[in-house]
Amino acid sequence: MKLILTVLGLALIVVAGIYFLLPADSLPGFFPGHEAGVMRVHIKHGVVAAVAGLVLLAAGWFFGRR
Repeated sequence: MKLILTVLGLALIVVAGIYFLLPADSLPGFFPGHEAGVMRVHIKHGVVAAVAGLVLLAAGWFFGRR
């Protein structure tokens, strides 16, 4: 359980970094928020992914203590 939560948390933090660094038209097609011709960055998507990643990392740490 700890390993799964930690891996998912790290993956979401990487996804958050992608949202913060790439404009909407450069995002992979399977990412929510991919829009052709749009040059803005999806800050809200990045914040949500980062928070979810941190929550999963905290849950992994909590379950690892037991």
